[in-house]
Amino acid sequence: MMDSDSSGADFCRFCRSEASSDRPLFHPCICTGSIKWIHQECLVQWMRYSRKEICELCGHRFSFMPIYSPDMPRRLPLRDVVGGLVTSVASAVKDWLHYTLVALAWLGIVPLTACRTYRCLFSGSLDPVISLPFDIVSAENLAKDVFSGCFVVTCTLFSFIGLVWLREQIMHGGGPDWMERENLPAPAAEDIPLQDNNNDHVNEGAGDDGGGREEPNGEAGDDPLVGDEANWNPMEWDRAAAEELTWARLLGLDGSMVFLEHVFWVVSLNTLFIVVFAFCPYHIGKSGAALAGLSAEGPFAGLLTALAGYVIVGAILAILHGLASLLRLRSAKKALGFCYVVVKVALLSVIEIGVIPLVCGWWLDLCSLSMFDATLKDREISLHAAPWTLMFIHWLVGMVYVYYFASFILLLREVLRPGVLWFLKNLNDPDFSPVQEMIHLSVWSHIRRLVVSAMVFGTAVLFMLWLPIRVIKYVLPGFLPYAVAVHTEAPVNELSLELLLLQVILPALLEQSHTRTWLKSGLRAWFACAAGALGLRSYLLGEAARDSDPHPAPHPPHPAPHQLGAAHQALMWRDGPAGFEPYVRVSWFPLRLGALLALVSVSLVMASALTLVIPVAIGRKVMAIWLPKASEGVHELYTAACGMYVCWAAGRGGALAAGWARGGRAALLERAALWARRAARAALAALALLGLVPLMFGLLLELVLVIPLRVPLEQSPVLFVWQDWALGVLYTKIVCALTMMGPDWSMRRAIEKAYRDGIREMDLKFILRSVAAPLVRWLGLALAVPYALAHSVAPLLVSAPAQRNLLARRVYPALLLLALFAALALFQIRQFRKLYEHIKNDKYLVGQRLVNYDHRRHKQQQQQQSTVASSN
Repeated sequence: MMDSDSSGADFCRFCRSEASSDRPLFHPCICTGSIKWIHQECLVQWMRYSRKEICELCGHRFSFMPIYSPDMPRRLPLRDVVGGLVTSVASAVKDWLHYTLVALAWLGIVPLTACRTYRCLFSGSLDPVISLPFDIVSAENLAKDVFSGCFVVTCTLFSFIGLVWLREQIMHGGGPDWMERENLPAPAAEDIPLQDNNNDHVNEGAGDDGGGREEPNGEAGDDPLVGDEANWNPMEWDRAAAEELTWARLLGLDGSMVFLEHVFWVVSLNTLFIVVFAFCPYHIGKSGAALAGLSAEGPFAGLLTALAGYVIVGAILAILHGLASLLRLRSAKKALGFCYVVVKVALLSVIEIGVIPLVCGWWLDLCSLSMFDATLKDREISLHAAPWTLMFIHWLVGMVYVYYFASFILLLREVLRPGVLWFLKNLNDPDFSPVQEMIHLSVWSHIRRLVVSAMVFGTAVLFMLWLPIRVIKYVLPGFLPYAVAVHTEAPVNELSLELLLLQVILPALLEQSHTRTWLKSGLRAWFACAAGALGLRSYLLGEAARDSDPHPAPHPPHPAPHQLGAAHQALMWRDGPAGFEPYVRVSWFPLRLGALLALVSVSLVMASALTLVIPVAIGRKVMAIWLPKASEGVHELYTAACGMYVCWAAGRGGALAAGWARGGRAALLERAALWARRAARAALAALALLGLVPLMFGLLLELVLVIPLRVPLEQSPVLFVWQDWALGVLYTKIVCALTMMGPDWSMRRAIEKAYRDGIREMDLKFILRSVAAPLVRWLGLALAVPYALAHSVAPLLVSAPAQRNLLARRVYPALLLLALFAALALFQIRQFRKLYEHIKNDKYLVGQRLVNYDHRRHKQQQQQQSTVASSN
């Protein structure tokens, strides 16, 4: 209610009315002045409209005091409590049954139907098709079929999404020139006829007034894809149903049974996609191979046959489209043209995303066989043992190679003159769209570009692997091959080293931006030296052209775009006038370019050889000093990572020292002392957070889970501290990620503050007190209390050695289960209290009253805080 000291001039901040006997004013938040007061009815109406429970100005949460009926008993009768409990249990059972049905439908019926439908269609006989309804409900190989069906459903889902997305691309970016030209209305007698253009070639005069391609307007007859459906607006289709359809309603999580209809449609669409996009192309390819007298065998026969079927389907669609053009069947031309574009984009996507990286991966492997003392016979044995796994590994390696190749090209564009790399794709170009190029360019243009891609990537691999390996073997005969065999008897576990590499070393190295800066500076220095030696400074860097002639005649950088090939995602012919800077053409220009290419080749071979030698040599020395007994059995991947990190640390330290030395000896000593203090603080924090906490965490999980499950009672467990620490690093990282995603509490706020401060502004006292100390305290108690109970208290009560051993080995999991049961009991008690309050509110609650905020107490708290701050 309104305070006694409030004057009659106070009014509600919403309705601007004063207080009355039936509508008193309240001050429920920290706001003061003219916006302090408010009516409860006005606040409730605003909260219902804004769906907020806090003040939009001060952020204080409004609180209400419940008002119960006068006849409410002090304690609820047992009958009311039991009735509410039964109702709650019945509602929970109903929800559990419904969600179980939802899970069985989406995670069981849909993938199981997809898998067994796919299997019966590709069985090669009619019997499985007839017995398909009985096979679907069979319980044989249930888990395996459900897992395989999830993969099939995922493929069909991505196929559907790809079709919809491709349709949007064609509608917004336009179809091929031949497709749009055929759908233009017939010109009048006085109109200028359209210029002829080759099939699938980009019309270079698109921006001209005479022969350019007409952009599709809003007319239904001009749309190359949908025709009469151009006026169809998806936003107006069943608007009421679209507004009601949510993910919860679609999946059945809203409690309704409408999802069964959605399950039926998903199963039907899965079957349709399997028949159209897998069954038909496979059998068409199989028939085509039989007519040609070819036969595919091996684990990849089905995939190759399906790809051949898609090629045959594309050729058939092109022929039918030509026949429809001759017969002037406009609707048939639209449909056949769209189907041809779909098949064409699908095949090109498979080649560029799947085949090209796979070929690059195999070529990298073949060129590096001697580096690992392997032979083609070894690869053949591995291919027969696990064909799909080996193919996936090579594809993954090829994708990584293509990615870093493209990143290197982007780095070169920042160093060289715009226009030097006119034959390379500019991935930063906002107008670059690979899908639009697949739609508009002809198949022969893509074939030429893919051939150039293979040549560029293959040549780069030769200069980066094959030739450097030969040079290393000639100069350092005993350095190669690399040791990649796994020695399980080594004291250092390979899994521990791998986890340490993936979780600590490589992320810390790759997240540094200095590596890219150093590489860019090295490239700029190399090109400056090469340009000065060969007289190509204007061509490579563009500085001479700007100094000598401010308006030189532009030199044509490249021929027409449709006459060029380009590499996979790293080549591009579209630089345009904005991406070209003129240069001065010196004498003997072709000869100088040849010398530049030779110098690039030699430098690339030498740089690759040094990269393959220096980090591994340093890593071997460090491993020999650190782990002398295990240095012979350590994987070279870890020695290379160790050497790279040492090189990076040395380079970073040298760069910092060089920058500090420019200010003189005093500045150098001051900066060195500052960074020494920071390094000491960082070392102490790392010792606590990356050393002690992961070690205790790994030991605890080893004692709680690993030893009780893996070590029998008659054997003595052996703890490997190094392995437990390495695994503890992974566990700690997972727990930190879960903590950051969880609710807001003190540990999450402490971790966020430590992360924001970084190394430069690190508060060591805060980290040790707020982050490390609580973790060490709880982990230490979890490790020490069970040990003390098992080895100090238990011998006083148990005399048999076998029982003592059993108690010592099972005390850690037993206390864990006890803690889980205690947490579950507390959770159930809290839920019962909520249920009790819910029953009481349903039966006896008659209203709520807004609670005023105590401004005097708030002022006293502010005064106390200011006093403490001034004293500090």
